[in-house]
Formats: sequence, structure tokens, C-alpha cells
Amino acid sequence: MSVRANPLAEQPREVDYRFILANERTFLAWMRTSLGLIAGGVALDQFVATGSQDTLVRVIAFVVIALGAAVATIGVVQWHRADAAMYEGRPMRRTRIVPFLGIGLIIVAVAIAAALIAESTGT
Repeated sequence: MSVRANPLAEQPREVDYRFILANERTFLAWMRTSLGLIAGGVALDQFVATGSQDTLVRVIAFVVIALGAAVATIGVVQWHRADAAMYEGRPMRRTRIVPFLGIGLIIVAVAIAAALIAESTGT
């Protein structure tokens, strides 16, 4: 005796298009943030002339670009998780990465401010 699969389970679940579009808008927000970080890192590297702090500025620029890459990666993962949860009809898991990204950006901002203050005071 063979067990037949439920034919209704094989069909994709119907999802309200507003949720799909909201998920896509959220994905695009992650990508915008990523591109902004990458562009900011490139701008730091190319246009900030600090003289004695040149190595520090390059390190900060690299960290900002790396954060941009991380944000893009997280955006893709979050989009995929939300999309799968919607189509499978299951609740979405909470993410714990957002506070860490915020803390990373705070650290980068403080480092940039410290480098600018150090350069303006001549130390």
C-alpha cells in the first residue's frame, strides 16, 4: 500500500501581494543602506586627506566597506527567510543581527570622529 501525498500541500500557498511587495521594499532598503556604506567607505579612502592619520582613515574605510558587504548579505538572507516563511505559512524568526550592525556603525562613527578631531588638533 502506498501513501499518497496531499495534493493541496504540493501547490504553492497563495500570499497577499502586499506582503510580497513589502518584503521587496525591505530588501531594497537593505541594499540602499549597503550601497551607502560602500560609497561612504570609498569616499573616505579617496577624498579624506588627513596626512598623519592616513592609515587610520584607510582602515576605517575598509571597515565601512566591509559593513556594507555584511548589510547586503544580511539583506539577502532576511529577504529569503521572510519569503520562505510567507509561502510556507509559518511564523518568521526574529533576527538578532540588527543590534550588532547598529553597534558596529556606532563604533565606526566614533572612530571617524576621533580621527577628525585628532587631525584638527594636530596630534
